[in-house]
Amino acid sequence: MVYFFLLNFSNLLIKEQGIYHFTMNLLPKDSNGCPFLILAPMEGVGDRCFRKAMASVGGFDEAVREFLRVPSNAHIKSLAKPYEAQETAPIPLAAQLMGSDCDLMAEMAVEIEKKGAPRIDLNCGCPSNTVTGRGAGSSLLKEPQTLHDIARSMVKAVSIPVTLKMRSGYDNTSLFKENLLAAQESGVKYITLHPRTKVEGYGPPANWDLIAEAKTILSIPLVGNGDILSVADAMRMLHHTKCDALMIGRGSVINPFIFHQIKAHFANISYVPQWDNFKRYLDVYQNEMPVDMPEKTKVGKMKQLMGFLFKSSPELLEKRNTVLTTTYQDLNSFLNFSIPILKNR
Repeated sequence: MVYFFLLNFSNLLIKEQGIYHFTMNLLPKDSNGCPFLILAPMEGVGDRCFRKAMASVGGFDEAVREFLRVPSNAHIKSLAKPYEAQETAPIPLAAQLMGSDCDLMAEMAVEIEKKGAPRIDLNCGCPSNTVTGRGAGSSLLKEPQTLHDIARSMVKAVSIPVTLKMRSGYDNTSLFKENLLAAQESGVKYITLHPRTKVEGYGPPANWDLIAEAKTILSIPLVGNGDILSVADAMRMLHHTKCDALMIGRGSVINPFIFHQIKAHFANISYVPQWDNFKRYLDVYQNEMPVDMPEKTKVGKMKQLMGFLFKSSPELLEKRNTVLTTTYQDLNSFLNFSIPILKNR
């Protein structure tokens, strides 16, 4: 009875080494009951340009930087340098680490904490062969004990929350429960689950049944991730899985205003993105590109972003191929061609 009473006041009762202790809920709902919304870490498109542009739009409660690799020959201070806690201010920016050496991961966590990170996440989900071939990312799901030991070393090394993002398995889901429990027992504050295996990559639909199953297994909070492309998707995931919070990646690249729309749904109001907000998003993205970046690279980078934006409606999708395959002299010529199409969508 006391336990559930305390949960209602946004506190969690965590058991660690046989002792119960309290910690504030890291995933609070807003005043309208909307769950905590997290901008997912994404290698490639989800870089600094994207995060800064998304921060200019807002709507989410926290962002997560794409992973920082911690290889066996790591020089910790150098590897930690790209992390900037104020990058998305006033929205907090968590750091995500990827590696397989307990001592180095703990050392890196300490360095990241010094740089002001509000939270550190352990990557147990990256499916890239160059990553898994070195025993990191989703390859940790092959050995629950190794996953536990790395997470535990990070938890013990820092005073800020350590969390973990994982897939449902490597080749299959045979170790699904074991990995969940290994992560929980390590002391991480919550788990984010992307319910595809490493082998499945990003191909089949995400298996939300596994998020629902994980929720019945865990006593710590669970964040649902995967195939949330609309408000309707977000509501279906919450209803189907009972997860505690949502992490959205690809859906936010297609629709930068998805977080505002989810919050508006819970507030029972409508949210219609204004063109000025959309233009600011594109301007920030462009302005964050390095000055010395070659023009051809800038065009390619903006094409990548536009490739997602032009999936946001059937009308834009019809014009997507033309926008992406036309030859452009420079970035301005590309923007002058594509932006009017977006504006008149």
